[in-house]
Amino acid sequence: MQKIASFQVNHLNLLPGLYLSRTDRREQCAASTFDLRVTAPNREPVMDVPAIHTIEHLGATFFRNSKRKDEIIYFGPMGCRTGFYLVVFGEQTAEDVYPLVLEMCDFIIGFEGEIPGARPEECGNWSEQNLNMAKYYIRKYREELTAHKRLTYPE
Repeated sequence: MQKIASFQVNHLNLLPGLYLSRTDRREQCAASTFDLRVTAPNREPVMDVPAIHTIEHLGATFFRNSKRKDEIIYFGPMGCRTGFYLVVFGEQTAEDVYPLVLEMCDFIIGFEGEIPGARPEECGNWSEQNLNMAKYYIRKYREELTAHKRLTYPE
């Protein structure tokens, strides 16, 4: 079997950033997948599940209500718990989605109140949320993004 694109990236050199993982095309339709790498794989502790769950709920809510909502296909966590995937329509670069990702960070950092979709009738594990830790991780991620603007995978 062929190794998938994300397994071909040397995770020992990977730092927090926003990376174009792949662009898929079918006929006239293209979709771009981005890695929002929040922590440094294999060097920092992974994010805790309740914080990831909160970031997923808030991030998905933000993206699907943003000015670019018609471009959003998916936002969700990586199984390794070091970041998130953002999938959008079109051939886009990390530079193209960078401002939108920063807006998502600001939305999460400033969020107060009930987590969208965190009710038993709306979510299969509704009570496992942690807004304070979600804000901590996203604040740290935003600081890394703005300080270093890592938008291409390291060699």
